[in-house]
Amino acid sequence: MRAARHVGERRLGLAEWKHLVHHRLHAVDGDRVGHRLQASNEREIDDAFASLVRLRASALVISPDVYFNTRIEQLAALALRQAMPTIYQFRAFAVAGGLMSYGGDLTESYRHVGLYAGRILKGTEPAGLPVYQATKVELIINLKTAKTLGLDVPPTLLARADEVIE
Repeated sequence: MRAARHVGERRLGLAEWKHLVHHRLHAVDGDRVGHRLQASNEREIDDAFASLVRLRASALVISPDVYFNTRIEQLAALALRQAMPTIYQFRAFAVAGGLMSYGGDLTESYRHVGLYAGRILKGTEPAGLPVYQATKVELIINLKTAKTLGLDVPPTLLARADEVIE
């Protein structure tokens, strides 16, 4: 059995998904060496996760992307299977088994979309509407996943979480 690792105590390598021509993966290992992998379908996502293990990346940050939003369950399952601590912007990722999520409240954002659509339908010029920026962000921690990964989440981080999944 491996020793427990502490979140926030060691320098984590990061990987970031970006939506360009393809959905690209940028990985940084613990020595801060950059790696770029591409994934534009389910099989390539599987291959990308396998490459992260070979590259010895120690964590993954998935940037929000429409394509990846439809693959949340696959991403969470792969992160768990590859023992890759992973964070994503949306709560659904942590609920699906990802380690944590940190981002805007989607319900609040969708409410604003409805309000803006209503104002536009009533004649307000879209250019005249203020830019909406989320004011409420949620930190969701999946403690069950943390334990499976052998991570100890500090009590101070747990106290700041909006939701802890046990």
